[in-house]
Amino acid sequence: MGKGFQGALRACASALACAAVLGATGLTGATAAHAQQASDRQQEMKQAWAAAKAAARVGPTSIELRDQATLKIGKNEVFIPQPAAGQLMHAMGNSNNPDMLGLVMPTSDEDEWMVVAKYEASGYIKDDDARDWNVDDLYKSLKEGTAAANEEREKRGIPALEIQGWVERPHYDAATHRLIWSMAARSKGQPADDPGAVNYNTYALGRDGYISLNLITGRNHVDADKPAVQKLLADLDFKDGKRYTDFNAKTDKVAEYGLAALVGGIAAKKLGLFAVIAAFLAKFAKVAILAVAGFGAAIAKFFKRKPSA
Repeated sequence: MGKGFQGALRACASALACAAVLGATGLTGATAAHAQQASDRQQEMKQAWAAAKAAARVGPTSIELRDQATLKIGKNEVFIPQPAAGQLMHAMGNSNNPDMLGLVMPTSDEDEWMVVAKYEASGYIKDDDARDWNVDDLYKSLKEGTAAANEEREKRGIPALEIQGWVERPHYDAATHRLIWSMAARSKGQPADDPGAVNYNTYALGRDGYISLNLITGRNHVDADKPAVQKLLADLDFKDGKRYTDFNAKTDKVAEYGLAALVGGIAAKKLGLFAVIAAFLAKFAKVAILAVAGFGAAIAKFFKRKPSA
């Protein structure tokens, strides 16, 4: 796997091992409890990566996304399906969302990103509001929704999130029924020189709902990384009978919300989840790599192994 994710794993183990050492040198009470918690997190992370390694589908290959679509994975990419993807997400501090299809990651040493694939059986989403939506109103809605969601984040011990502005303003292609938008966000209290995280969000509308392919990366890497998710979006094909144009107004379910909700209220809830992942990767990528290097190397070897005939 790429050095960023190897680094995240090894640095995480290093940081947690340091905490365990502190607990073993005579510190008691809360410190000992934290050390035990750190040890448990280290073990969970190791198990999650082991599960990811065992379940990974190495590209180039075609992935069936339930009964809805197929997704082509490139030669320098790997797809981690459920339930291994959910284990990895939980180890990073997120709940295991049953709507998640899996994760796409790079195998190149030069790339450090993650794409979360999800299917939402929302029903057919009408896209007519895209003709006259107000981007400023969408931004306001997103900011208000994030502020409301911060209360829940703080209850979970996760720093509140600050919206910094558009990285890419929402744009919808009515011919292909694809939506793209990107927002920069950062956790409150981050240093002023920290570039923060970016969620580069892409959606493909279908007859019964939508598939989202959302890129998580650093603010200073988004321009280099977004072509990867754009290609994934282009290589996503709904199956016959599941396409947006297959909609039957007499029989099919219609979503309770329109296209703008994928940028506004619904998106605000997701930002918190992606912020946790981005913060995890950003934090541990900066910590010195001091432990379990062999485990990370084993993962890298596996993901770079050529597919068997």
